[in-house]
Amino acid sequence: MKKMRDFTIKERKRFQAWIRALIQLACFIFFPSAFTTAFAGIKYLLTQIGAGEEIAWTPFVAVLAALCLFTILFGRFFCGFACAFGSLGDALHGLYLYLLANSKIIRRRSRKKPRKLPKSREKWLGAVPYIILAAIVLLCFSGIWDRISGLSPWEAFSMLRAGNFKLKGHLAGLCLLGILLAGMCMKERFFCRFLCPMGAAFSLLPVLPLSSLGRDRERCIPGCSACSRSCPAGIELPESGKKENAYGCFQCQKCVNVCPKGNIYCGIPRIRGNEVLATLVKTAVLAGIFLWLDI
Repeated sequence: MKKMRDFTIKERKRFQAWIRALIQLACFIFFPSAFTTAFAGIKYLLTQIGAGEEIAWTPFVAVLAALCLFTILFGRFFCGFACAFGSLGDALHGLYLYLLANSKIIRRRSRKKPRKLPKSREKWLGAVPYIILAAIVLLCFSGIWDRISGLSPWEAFSMLRAGNFKLKGHLAGLCLLGILLAGMCMKERFFCRFLCPMGAAFSLLPVLPLSSLGRDRERCIPGCSACSRSCPAGIELPESGKKENAYGCFQCQKCVNVCPKGNIYCGIPRIRGNEVLATLVKTAVLAGIFLWLDI
């Protein structure tokens, strides 16, 4: 049987893309409410603390605690593979690129290439999720959030995903959802990078070195930037032994598959080449958590 390290770059990239797409599709079908449930846990905790009331161990808190622990152990794997919002964004962006390549009208209007944000603007936009998270913390802590229901786009998405089209009180959230969907089409991981408060919360958690990506920088081809260009998070990989950029990584592993020298690895350098196996193990653990918590 052909080993993963013997695959060509194109074969590795295609194989990993199929594995990731199948995992995303399965999580989108069977566990679509994980994101909104964890977010509800954050809202509940902050609201109870702000009101000075007792905190109970609710299903929302259990899901939030489980995802936080999973993120500490395995990095932001949930964001890259299992989040319904992130998977929807990947699907929309892929569809947009397909139409861009095959539709004359879209190709003519887009000048044949997807539009890119300047790096300086992306850097500033990267702070927006933390601002949104801080605003949610203040609104929940002060008890105002419950009085402005209907503004959340992910709640509107959750209702639509569940087949509930009674969105009369969620029109504002539905409009915001439409704007987000348009952004997802134009920019890969638009919501995850520039708007997601849950992603901001997960990025603040410490990640064990075992699940952080690293690279042997000294072995890289001079002038090669394949990993940086393929990264939907727009980050530079750290050199061996350094994990300073792990907080922004979605664990999508696109950089692993495009590296022409195989210099990028997950966790321990000595066991590189087993990223697909590690992905399947993480998926099994996460699915077990979701089934156990009855999400």
